[in-house]
Amino acid sequence: MIKFVKYQTKDGLTHFGLINKESNFIEIEGDIFTSYKVTDKIINPEEVRILPPVIPSKIVAVGLNYKDHAKELGMKLPDEPIIFIKTPNTVIGHMDKIIYPEMSKQIDYEAELAIIIKNTIKNIEEDLVDANILGYTCLNDITARDLQKKDGQWTRAKCFDTFAPIGPYFTKDINPDKVAIKLYLNNELKQNSNTSNFIFKTKKLVNFISKIMTLNRGDIITTGTPAGIGPIKKGDKVEVEIEGIGKLTNFVE
Repeated sequence: MIKFVKYQTKDGLTHFGLINKESNFIEIEGDIFTSYKVTDKIINPEEVRILPPVIPSKIVAVGLNYKDHAKELGMKLPDEPIIFIKTPNTVIGHMDKIIYPEMSKQIDYEAELAIIIKNTIKNIEEDLVDANILGYTCLNDITARDLQKKDGQWTRAKCFDTFAPIGPYFTKDINPDKVAIKLYLNNELKQNSNTSNFIFKTKKLVNFISKIMTLNRGDIITTGTPAGIGPIKKGDKVEVEIEGIGKLTNFVE
């Protein structure tokens, strides 16, 4: 399995790398989206800052896409994907701080599998989706639940700064429709599901969304959260773990 990471060195420069068997990073030269080569430079992860894999022009999120989550909410399964937008200002990386906004009295975690788009696409057919995906990563769709209920639409609740932790790694070497997904709150397991519970599979989501809007290189589609959502508070540690990808860790401040 090949896993990638984006990181910043002490000199402020940004690089992509591969992760080797010893969990060190091997530096890459070139464009991760088109053509690159692997160097012989080994990087100690403890000496760099892990960055979000990409800064997208938009995050297209899916509102209800797990059968167990629909059952938890007492909702019928949707006929089409329910989508909304998270803005680029929400993006933070592994070990970055989630900032609790003063406007809200309840913010929730939502563990999600995220798709990173490789090429600019529009009206993409399902059989061409795979060739246009850079990889899959972890995302925590932080939500101001009280404001979501109050506003009746989701923009404010979903788009506070720091409300989309992403990372730490990304890979294409998984079956995105059949991997375990978990969330831990202060080391306690809170969400425990599998993407096999998707209502709409990943290729269908990309196909559907690309018929609505152009997806740019580096954009993210995040695929919904399973059962077990709940609140977080200042001082909490929240971790999203997806089989074959890794564990995304953030603290609430």
